[in-house]
Amino acid sequence: MRGTIFTGTSTGCHADCRQPGNRRETPSPNGREALNHPVRYIHSTGGLERVTRSLASAGDLAVDCEAAGYHRYSDRLCLVQLSTSSETFVLDPLSVDLTPHLKPHLEDPARRVLMHGGSYDLRLLRRDLDIAVARLGDTQVAASFLGEPATGLQTLLDKHLGVRLAKKYQKADWARRPLPRDMIDYAAGDTRHLHRLTDVLEERLRELGRLHWAEDECRWLVASAAESSKPEIPPDPLTRFKGARRMDARTVTALREAIAWRDRIARSLDRAPFRVATDAALLAAVAARPASVRQLADVKGFSPRLAAKSGRSLLEALGRVRRLANRELQPYPVRRGGRGRPTPEEEATLDRITAVRNAVAEELGLDRGRVMANHVLREVVAVGPVTPAELEAMPDVRRWQVDILGRKLLRAL
Repeated sequence: MRGTIFTGTSTGCHADCRQPGNRRETPSPNGREALNHPVRYIHSTGGLERVTRSLASAGDLAVDCEAAGYHRYSDRLCLVQLSTSSETFVLDPLSVDLTPHLKPHLEDPARRVLMHGGSYDLRLLRRDLDIAVARLGDTQVAASFLGEPATGLQTLLDKHLGVRLAKKYQKADWARRPLPRDMIDYAAGDTRHLHRLTDVLEERLRELGRLHWAEDECRWLVASAAESSKPEIPPDPLTRFKGARRMDARTVTALREAIAWRDRIARSLDRAPFRVATDAALLAAVAARPASVRQLADVKGFSPRLAAKSGRSLLEALGRVRRLANRELQPYPVRRGGRGRPTPEEEATLDRITAVRNAVAEELGLDRGRVMANHVLREVVAVGPVTPAELEAMPDVRRWQVDILGRKLLRAL
């Protein structure tokens, strides 16, 4: 039976929870040791002292993050799960400052941070905690280089360790407080088995001579997270709306006003915008051109309650758009800086190198996108590298790809 120790005050650990959470785990003999980890929920400065002592003598650290973007307007970091080889901590960044306690350990190049599909979590740690992970080990990356047909954590744990994790809280609101005990226990399951899973997958990679491929990919993910932390212009939200490109300028301007209206409400409620009104509901409201709150409430997919509470301001905004002069309208954004349509010669070259990629993927038993993504192949055609060094210098090309694919691609070019 797994217990959860809740550490909320400077007096240390207390309230040993004797009931297991709702995330059922069934271990095989190889996975049993990982299941016996104590799980400590840390939401106080005093509790962090225990974490600091444990991390000081630990080796590789398994880490996972939970954010609130599915439910909240602010996609903020809400939980950090961290496991050593012998214990698991569930840390609350909404209650305590984790950065000074975690930063020295997660940025230590002498140890790895183990994750599963860690690309997004690397960015969360940088953005919200100012932590730049130095070395990454990723079990999803490892599984992809083994040609695993499914690389989700639950599938891999079941297959390799005999551990089954339920899906009850996959879309939970991790910003809610207090967190129920079974949610904490559920969250702990995302890291408490990663050490053992890493060992199993990397042993197989070593046997196949592919371990360095996974290591190269992890280095690229770390570097990519560093690049993504630089300020950039956010994309125009209008581009997410299907069919908006074909709308006339006045309808596009009205849709912009509806998006801004929804965004203001979502921000004030700290609620994900789609939970205020779906994209389809906004499109329908703009197309219907309602003249009253009642008509707005009758729009398919639009919440009558939302219409009654906040619909008047939307109607006023749409009315202003109808009165705008043509020169004041904001049409769909023109795409700039693109490469344009490929020439027939470029299309033929893309077909050749795609065939090369596909043949290598089949030979290795790997997914085609794992060997090289289609958008990277298009970039290769556009750039036209001549040497392996020029190919490797391209931003989205990894060293391992040059090793297994480079010369064949260059000959096909």
